[in-house]
Amino acid sequence: MTSVVRPPDPFAPPGPLPFFVYGTLRPGEVNHDLFLRGRTIGEEPARLPDAALYDGPGYPFAVHHPGSAVVGELITAAPGAYRELLAALDRLEEYEGPGRPGNVYDRLARQALRADGTPVRAWVYLASPLLARDLRESGTEIPGGDWLGR
Repeated sequence: MTSVVRPPDPFAPPGPLPFFVYGTLRPGEVNHDLFLRGRTIGEEPARLPDAALYDGPGYPFAVHHPGSAVVGELITAAPGAYRELLAALDRLEEYEGPGRPGNVYDRLARQALRADGTPVRAWVYLASPLLARDLRESGTEIPGGDWLGR
């Protein structure tokens, strides 16, 4: 695997954000240990409003969908691990930068809700626009938006 050096994202919010994860990065799932173990200081239940979850080939895709919600966790990177974790998750999610045609997922700053309803801005990987369109038209939506409950 080659490393990719990308210019700074002009649309990125200032400062590190937590990550909202909803599929194979959740605790107990295969990518949690591979990518998150030893790199986080906090993991807490959360929901992503206005999103629906679709089944993919062994992993899910979240898609913007007003009125629905996706179940997941908020992950806070450990001090000093944020840049490395961000780069690792971008590679995992096949995100090459804003608006890139090769993106499988787009990384966006969205509002998630903690279990107590407190809003928090977090990075989330949503299906790229063309993929999202296909999922809405012919994909299999996961009822309740919970990958672990499928």
